[in-house]
Amino acid sequence: MAQWPEGVPRGQLLRNIVLFGRLLRALGIPVTPTQIVDFVHALHYVDLRSREDVKHAARAILVNRREHWPLFDRAFDLFWQARSENTLQELDLGHLLRRVQRKEVEIIRVEPVRGDGDFDGEVDDEPLPDRALTYSAREVLRQKDFSECTPEELETLKVWMQHLTWDLDVRRTRRRAPARRGPYFDLRRTLRQNLRHGAEPLHLARREPKYKRRPIVVLCDISGSMERYTRVLLQFLYVITNRLDRVETFVFSTRLTRITRQLRRRDIDEALAEAARVVHDWGGGTRIGEALKTFNYVWSRRVLGQGAVVLIISDGWDRGDIELLAREMARLQRSCHRLIWLNPLLGSPSYQPLTRGMQAALPYIDDFLPVHNLASLEQLGRVLAGLGESRTLRRR
Repeated sequence: MAQWPEGVPRGQLLRNIVLFGRLLRALGIPVTPTQIVDFVHALHYVDLRSREDVKHAARAILVNRREHWPLFDRAFDLFWQARSENTLQELDLGHLLRRVQRKEVEIIRVEPVRGDGDFDGEVDDEPLPDRALTYSAREVLRQKDFSECTPEELETLKVWMQHLTWDLDVRRTRRRAPARRGPYFDLRRTLRQNLRHGAEPLHLARREPKYKRRPIVVLCDISGSMERYTRVLLQFLYVITNRLDRVETFVFSTRLTRITRQLRRRDIDEALAEAARVVHDWGGGTRIGEALKTFNYVWSRRVLGQGAVVLIISDGWDRGDIELLAREMARLQRSCHRLIWLNPLLGSPSYQPLTRGMQAALPYIDDFLPVHNLASLEQLGRVLAGLGESRTLRRR
């Protein structure tokens, strides 16, 4: 069994191995804690003075796919190059991780690896390798809270939102459409098609039920407590308003404002600027009950027909009448097919719906979902696609 080299503390080497595993995961190489432990045990059986022996042992244990070998070799040389004493212990991996997270597709340059046989060889500090290993960067940004994103990351998220898939649930209408083998007989079309045969019914026309996508109505809170998420959520509203057929969009703080027409503009920046121009209560107080009452009495008959789905986006902080909120939530739930409440605070593991507004609204909510990152928007898309599977309430 090989001995640990003199002058190298065990604890420091173990810590550096863990840091190296973090670097590999950030580059897209799936390294598990079990593999790290196996690599530590393997170091007892290799000569730590030989760079190539350690490198081959690490690659055999930590890399599971052949196409990851060039990337691993480059990362190994960059991390374990010759450094002064205790430099590795104080090494900051932030600049390496940011280079992976900066773009959705990080281009990694693959260079021939020069093996020197020991740890004294110098390695040029060149850009990280050039393979399209994007899962790690995209996954980190998918799970990152909107309120913590930098302006550059928000621009990336805006592009990703426009490519989300919205395969919404459909409803069966009262109308019927022509079909080759439908369950219903079409007398009028049968007579018209058989006129050429002397009105003899030689060919029978059939019809089948007609299906259409459900309308979506969005009520978004733009009060002061939602200020951290308002910009991103308005971008989300712009995307679904222009990607889907029948979407009605409203915003509220102290009063309700319809912005569907403003969001229909071709350019997203112009649409958001126009919406900001017509809304006069940005960042104000929150009166959810009064806003819902205005919607129920003024707009519901116009936009809630044909099995509409209602999305309420709010953190539940309300300064208005709580009894009014509960009463209007009950009325709204009876008027729509599904009532979904999206709360950005629900993404926090420690969140509990203890505010008076959320306590009053919860009994009437069919789905209580988070809306704090891109992954939560993808979850919303799956929920909307599966609305027809069950009408059972799913409360949290």
